[in-house]
Amino acid sequence: MWVAGVTVDPMTKSPIIILRDKESRLALPIWVGPLEANAIVAFIEHMEIVRPMTHDLMRSLMKSAGVGLRMIEITDIKDNTYYALLHLEHGNERFVLDSRPSDAIAMALRCRAPIMISPEVLSHALPIENIEESPEGRDKLADLLDKMDPEQFSKYKM
Repeated sequence: MWVAGVTVDPMTKSPIIILRDKESRLALPIWVGPLEANAIVAFIEHMEIVRPMTHDLMRSLMKSAGVGLRMIEITDIKDNTYYALLHLEHGNERFVLDSRPSDAIAMALRCRAPIMISPEVLSHALPIENIEESPEGRDKLADLLDKMDPEQFSKYKM
C-alpha cells in the first residue's frame, strides 16, 4: 500500500489518510487526529520544519541506535479501532512494536519502509474504479468519500 493522500471527512471534519493498493485499485481510508495528519502531510508536502517533529526524532534515534524499520503492518480492526505494528531490526535481531496506524504510517514514510495490510483489514478496503492519478482523479476520490457511508469503514480512535 502507499499513501495516496490526506483528506477530510465531510461529515465529521476529521482527517482521513487514504491508503491505496496500486495493483488491485483499492482504497483504505483511516480516520486520524489532526496532529497525526499534520505529521504525514508535512512529510508528503516536503514542508521545511525548523525543529524535528516527533517522527523525525524517532527516525534519528533509530538510526543512531542502528535500528531499521523493515515494514509497518496494519493488522486488525477491533471495536472500530485500527491496530498496527512496527517490524524492526537491529543487527540479526528482529522485533515488533505495537503502534497507532497513523504513527506507523508517518514512520514508514520517513524510513521509506513498506506499508503492509493484513487480509482482514484489506477486506474493508473500497474498490476504486477508473480513478487516474490526476487532479480529476483526486476530485473523483473526494466525491467518493462524500458519498461513502462512514459506518462502512472503521474509524481510527485516539
